[in-house]
Amino acid sequence: MAITAQDVNKLRQMTGAGMMDCKKALAEANGDFEAAIDILRKKGQKVSAARSDRQTSEGAVFIKVNDAGTKATLLALGCETDFVAKNEEFQRLGNTVLEAAVKNDMDTAGEVLALHVDGRPVAEHLTDLIGKIGEKIEIVSYEKVEGEKIVPYVHSNGKLGVLVALKNTGGADVTEAGKDVAMQIAAMRPVAVDKDEVDAATVQREIEIGKEQARAEGKPEAMLEKIAMGKLNKFYKDSTLLNQEFVKDNSKTVAQMLDSIHKGLTVSSFKRIQIG
Repeated sequence: MAITAQDVNKLRQMTGAGMMDCKKALAEANGDFEAAIDILRKKGQKVSAARSDRQTSEGAVFIKVNDAGTKATLLALGCETDFVAKNEEFQRLGNTVLEAAVKNDMDTAGEVLALHVDGRPVAEHLTDLIGKIGEKIEIVSYEKVEGEKIVPYVHSNGKLGVLVALKNTGGADVTEAGKDVAMQIAAMRPVAVDKDEVDAATVQREIEIGKEQARAEGKPEAMLEKIAMGKLNKFYKDSTLLNQEFVKDNSKTVAQMLDSIHKGLTVSSFKRIQIG
């Protein structure tokens, strides 16, 4: 497969690795970007942990929480420029679509697009605004979270939204703690609540990468499994929410911080959506 300069530059932007390293990795991976990223990681090249969040679109995040604070919905509406994202009609459309989706208890973005608002599908309302503004507009993400206590967070730029569900609140006011956790999620990008929730494919991938890194460092074959498991434990510490160091006080993990607020307080689930 022919590797273009555009492909190489895209991988470089995704990973931060050098141009030649990116070109070689893409050639070895036959143009598969995810496989090329793994190749770069195994060779010890710099790879940005934020690659999964990279998008070319602008847009805005809209969130609605029910009065009981037990259910919340997040809608991310994408466009091409920040100018349009701040446009009054764009903002009004986002809020209108979210209100209708919540009222009708929609579960997926596809259902939202088919939902009728003022007698017409949401998809047609998007098309109308596209024709008027001249930019591509689409639903980038649609997520719902339910739990004992939901705390929402929208970053100041309006393009990053988090919903975190807390449990074992014991009737205490845990809003501030929830906001701290939501901001932690926004900044640190955990992949799961705890290590038990990391999918098997990701675990195996991290183990294989750990082995390849150890092998590249000249470590004995007999030690590779042990070294890889050590690296996996570090991955859990860095990438699962409850095991991360709490950003406001790194002497505690997030789990310890929550437990100090109210015994047994923890996180049952979360969603993090970023545009751009």
